[in-house]
Amino acid sequence: MKRSSSHRLVAHGRTFAAGCVVLLLLVAGVWTSWDTAHHIVLAKGREHGTMTVTGCGDDACTGSFAPDAMSQARSGVAVDRSVAVKKGDRFPVVVKPGTGDVVRTGLPGFLHAWVPLGGALVLAALVIGGGMRLTRTAWGAGIAGAVLLLATFIAL
Repeated sequence: MKRSSSHRLVAHGRTFAAGCVVLLLLVAGVWTSWDTAHHIVLAKGREHGTMTVTGCGDDACTGSFAPDAMSQARSGVAVDRSVAVKKGDRFPVVVKPGTGDVVRTGLPGFLHAWVPLGGALVLAALVIGGGMRLTRTAWGAGIAGAVLLLATFIAL
């Protein structure tokens, strides 16, 4: 009797620890994604326009900004460097308030903003399946993360 109760205690401890790791991964993924995504999701009242990429450095690409009717003209803007951005590209953007930095909008920008969450879902799936022994939930989380990453790759 004593042996089986200690075994159950260890199993519950393992599940609790794995659940904490999963929670940490998912919170970190949402937190990192929301840093960029909130500019797209809550874009009402912000400056919108079109960016034309003129050059790229190690961390950012710069270019000209063509504002829409409600936005003010800017001499130049910068967007975080991505493998999908190259010189001459044009895409819709929203300006981060108080800066000259922009975030790509539309479906490609929205999906790109949530890439960290997709990666976190894939990593969490491994912990859910291995540490918590919830194989169906693990498959669901892993597939959801993989679909988000694949959709972003296709959209960009």
